[in-house]
Amino acid sequence: MAVRLKLGVLPARYEIRVAMKLFHILAILISLSAVFSYLNYRYLKLPTAIGLMLIALLASLLLLILGPLAQNLEEYAEVLLRTVDFDETLLHGMLSFLLFAGALHVNLADLVKQRWVIATLATASVLGATVIIGSLAYWGFGLLGLDVPFIYCLVFGALISPTDPIAVLGILKSAAAPKTLETKITGESLFNDGVAVVVFLVLLGIATGGAEVSPASVAALFIQEAVGGVLYGLGIGTLAYWMLKQVDDYSVEVLITLALTTGGYALAEVLHLSAPIAIVVAGLLIGNHGRSFAMSDKTRGHLDAFWELVDEVLNAVLFVLIGMEVLVLAYRHEYLLAGLLAIPITLLARLISVGVPVGIMRRYRSFSPMVVTILTWGGLRGGISVALALSLPTGEVRDTLVTVTYMVVAFSILVQGLTIGPLVRHAQSPKTRLPQQ
Repeated sequence: MAVRLKLGVLPARYEIRVAMKLFHILAILISLSAVFSYLNYRYLKLPTAIGLMLIALLASLLLLILGPLAQNLEEYAEVLLRTVDFDETLLHGMLSFLLFAGALHVNLADLVKQRWVIATLATASVLGATVIIGSLAYWGFGLLGLDVPFIYCLVFGALISPTDPIAVLGILKSAAAPKTLETKITGESLFNDGVAVVVFLVLLGIATGGAEVSPASVAALFIQEAVGGVLYGLGIGTLAYWMLKQVDDYSVEVLITLALTTGGYALAEVLHLSAPIAIVVAGLLIGNHGRSFAMSDKTRGHLDAFWELVDEVLNAVLFVLIGMEVLVLAYRHEYLLAGLLAIPITLLARLISVGVPVGIMRRYRSFSPMVVTILTWGGLRGGISVALALSLPTGEVRDTLVTVTYMVVAFSILVQGLTIGPLVRHAQSPKTRLPQQ
């Protein structure tokens, strides 16, 4: 976990608290995650990700409401959050583990069957949503008197476009969602993170004057990051697969996958390749070929248990952090109104960017009933969007976009996440059930 200390800008009485060791930060976050998980399991009984974020959000709001009565506790919580560099922690820490764990159990054959749908949703839909959200947000921000340049509105469109499968996949399984639908959502979510990050970096480079504005340079960067990430992921995945075949010791093999996840991700960033795409590709290779042909049953059991535990723990910590981030938002009524306006804008852009490609592809294949509705409502936003927003340069534009992004993510997880299950079950009722592909 990346930690950034800002001792020079904090009150002197908090300098010692800020300079806490990494162990102390981990202890606090894991302890909170454990307590919130217990409360959710015993009382709320919500899907884990949704329940943890809701409890963390309520606890943070309670601190804000109590004001002077809990001033010290609130200030301590704010110090902790500002000490943990959220975007660094997620983008250069947690993300590699979460993506690998997610890709490890995805059936590659199912992805291949849905390859054109997934490829379209992960690329064209992200690009389309970026333009639509950026254009409508520019109009909406202008109505509210917020001076956000058009290029930064496009940046917002890029960072809010990627979907997060963490919260919705469990719900889809419990709702007995069709395998084809689950594959579409999973595949899109695994790959559109990498595509959206590339688009975000390109647009941010243009916005800050750090990138050449030309179609050729943008296309070259996209090819380098995305295509290079795929090829690099195949390379490191193949190397790890070869090493796994040479040994039959689960401790060594688990260590190899850890090295693949951490070292592979770090090296991809150094080489200016899309690290998220690379890790997803490597995870798919190990999860399908590695688990089947390079591991004994004993190793496979230990490996699955290990990565399932890593996935659950990191997700718990992540959603607790997301819920607590409300403590460090900038509160202005214009920002809050912009956030409320951004929610329908984001949903409309999702509907268009999904509906148009699916409508075109319906000429050549059949789809699950209400697929556009489910893909639209089930396209939850998560930690990636918050992390990208927090990585923006300091200023009023950043404050605006961070608050707006957080409100969209909170609505997405809490409202859409809690209602996607009934929507899927309705779609699978006898009245709407149709053959799927």
